[in-house]
Amino acid sequence: MLRLILTCEHGGNTIPAAYQDLFTHEEELLQSHRGYDPGALELFGHLQELADKSFSATTSRLLVELNRSPGHKDVFSEITRPLPEQEKEKLLRQYYIPYREQVEGLIHDFVMAGRRVLHIAVHTFTPELDGEKREADIGLLYDPKREGEKTFSRAWKKMLQEQDEKLLVRYNYPYLGISDGFPTYLRRKFADGQYMGIELEVNQKFLQGPPERWEQVLQALKQSLAQLMLIHRKTRNGEAGT
Repeated sequence: MLRLILTCEHGGNTIPAAYQDLFTHEEELLQSHRGYDPGALELFGHLQELADKSFSATTSRLLVELNRSPGHKDVFSEITRPLPEQEKEKLLRQYYIPYREQVEGLIHDFVMAGRRVLHIAVHTFTPELDGEKREADIGLLYDPKREGEKTFSRAWKKMLQEQDEKLLVRYNYPYLGISDGFPTYLRRKFADGQYMGIELEVNQKFLQGPPERWEQVLQALKQSLAQLMLIHRKTRNGEAGT
């Protein structure tokens, strides 16, 4: 039986009281796409009822970056990187390690119980970066070497476009699925037959346009994922019964 886990690493731009002095003059940065993923938490909430378990974080990625592997140079931003090592270790203990261990621990429990896990990490992306316009509405990021992720992503793209033919859906865009991220880390822990990790990236331009269009995108994502989960679970149950 396939289990669906949803995560949202960049849901908000909250700075805990103990660290607010570091961000006194950084309000504009906190409100930008570098502070969080606008719309990601709403999208996560829209999909949440489909999941067996879900995890979200609303502390700003500028404090500590939950979507980077331990030891990666970007775990800390230019604001927190100059902190003493003791302070950075404290940030990891308080915000980074508990979140990551909770998700990894649940996946481990499902796998040990004989379940396969589909992990969808919910993100949004800025329509333009460094003067370059991003040419996609939705990105599905996965590891092309993992057959389960590739098959699921192709089926999801097909169903998304059946729901809304106007959507431009691209694979491994605007980032590569094998770039450093939480699913990339988890792939090193679990085999293809145990774990599928897909990063869902939605263009923030929908938040800047008509609200009804954003609602249509949310509905297309939810309905297509619900259909796909139903088909997958029926197929797996049928296989198990033969």
